[in-house]
Amino acid sequence: MQRRPYGTAGDELSIIGFGGIVIKGMAQDSADRLVAEAIDRGVNYFDIAPSYGDAEQRMGAALEGKRDRVFLACKTAERNADAAQADLETSLQRLRSDHFDLYQLHGLATMDELETAMSPNGALTVLIEAKERGLVRFLGFSAHTVEVALEAMNRFQFDSVLFPVNFVHYAINFGPQVVEEAQKRGISRLALKAMARRPWPENKEHTAPNCWYEPFADHKMIDLALRYTLSEPVTSAIPPGDPHLYRIALNVAESYRPLEEGERAYLKKIAAKLQPLFKCAA
Repeated sequence: MQRRPYGTAGDELSIIGFGGIVIKGMAQDSADRLVAEAIDRGVNYFDIAPSYGDAEQRMGAALEGKRDRVFLACKTAERNADAAQADLETSLQRLRSDHFDLYQLHGLATMDELETAMSPNGALTVLIEAKERGLVRFLGFSAHTVEVALEAMNRFQFDSVLFPVNFVHYAINFGPQVVEEAQKRGISRLALKAMARRPWPENKEHTAPNCWYEPFADHKMIDLALRYTLSEPVTSAIPPGDPHLYRIALNVAESYRPLEEGERAYLKKIAAKLQPLFKCAA
């Protein structure tokens, strides 16, 4: 599987990451097999968070003896220092690791959250200290609003930003400005929601229980949507938290080729018919 540079220290990540939520609620032996399969197929970027149920415990056991083969990223959704410190320590214990390659502020949603996280007693102080102590190599954040993402990058020189990069949202100008600003600042770009189709329609069965949005399930659309995201200047994309869809994403990544102009035109027509997950950027 193709790998792309992350930062300037020589790290390279697989163009498809392993989102830890995919093993949430999974039996340990099944989680072990899926993690091992991903590594065998070239995946080295693994992302996890305390909010993913029992996924940290499952991944910690599954990565036993394999930790040196992966770039392990974790997050905290806490905004104050004490709670973020507790998250960091618990996650390290659950993941059975003495460090994280990347530690992130998880899901920054509002300017108030950003203010709290970056205050003198905020979560960012924990990230900075953890890096100084060698518990973390790189610092990042994830967000789902353009305004907050841009302001976070303006406030602090993060190593990476984890943000939705999706053709439906690019059609309404949600996302490209975040990627562009990150490029200008030398911040690595990691992609979310590449395979997102729309919010789950009311009364429709949730066929991917670990997914809060409806993902594309058709092989053709998964191929096009994922290749669209990977054709943007990103290092890696994290597929939805569903084992079946994850394996399809691996197949796409293994035979990846940049999107063609005719395919872009086709996706633009599709996007016009779909409801985005997020609001259009001003």
